[in-house]
Amino acid sequence: MATSQANQLYGLVAEFHDAEELIHAAEKAKAAGYEEIRAYTPYRIEALSKVLGHRENLLPWLVYFAIFVGIVAGFVMQYWSDVINYPINVAGRPLNSWPSFIIIMFELAILFSAVTAFGGMMVRNGFPVPYHPIFNTPDFDLSSGTRFYLCIKVTDRQFHLQRTREFLQTLNPKAVNEAKA
Repeated sequence: MATSQANQLYGLVAEFHDAEELIHAAEKAKAAGYEEIRAYTPYRIEALSKVLGHRENLLPWLVYFAIFVGIVAGFVMQYWSDVINYPINVAGRPLNSWPSFIIIMFELAILFSAVTAFGGMMVRNGFPVPYHPIFNTPDFDLSSGTRFYLCIKVTDRQFHLQRTREFLQTLNPKAVNEAKA
């Protein structure tokens, strides 16, 4: 849709009463060839993630890597300061006494993993976003409680306002609304 209306419209949003209707509608939309589909629900629906084709999350692997980096950084930092930079023999212990390094290694592993998890969550969720066009949909505030929404974005290759509206009407939603940008 290349008109000026495409610049003002975010997508068409169908409202459903329960999760089964939403999953069924998402399956039909995927089968019809729509790709830019978003679903908004009050809770996570595993089957919906599979239907919409969400890929596996990379964040847990990044957190594991951050834990490893934190442990290595803690060890290297203490090894450098205790063995190379400022070696002091305390009570006859060896300079490279790794058991005494464990507390700092643990603390840096926790710090690095927490910062990575928080930063990764912010990036993956696209935060901070104080405003999103989907919020202009009538009764969208019910998506956090009792309603389920399926949005086909205007950027989809198959999106045509009238045909997409007619397609969404065939899915028997409670309502089909426009989300204005």
